[in-house]
Amino acid sequence: MRFRRRARLLGGLTNTTPLVDVVFNLLLFFMLSSSFIVHSGIKIKLPEASIKETEREAKLNVTITRDNRIFLNERRVNLKTLPQTMKGFITTGKEEILFIKADANVRHGLVVEVMDIAKRAGVERLAIATEPKR
Repeated sequence: MRFRRRARLLGGLTNTTPLVDVVFNLLLFFMLSSSFIVHSGIKIKLPEASIKETEREAKLNVTITRDNRIFLNERRVNLKTLPQTMKGFITTGKEEILFIKADANVRHGLVVEVMDIAKRAGVERLAIATEPKR
């Protein structure tokens, strides 16, 4: 008894739909499982240190760029108006933490001056942001 084949060849066409599905699922998995760290839009190169304190959600962030521009919470301020602007962000009765993100090439005196202004404005604790050593 002889059976006839009913299957027909598709002429060399391959179905790529399952491949596309797998690629999109992998893309989605890696996007959701990766950690996203949002950095400010101000370009600075932080100094390196062997120990890095984990950055918590801070209400006060002072960024000092290479060309000595000062930003308080990503808003540009000058050194003269920094105390008044900083006092506006400080709430009484709460321990305030100020994160200072200074470029590695900023002179030390400017960073100390910003720290002094923060202490006089009522900041309880200071932290200096660094990059981990490679």
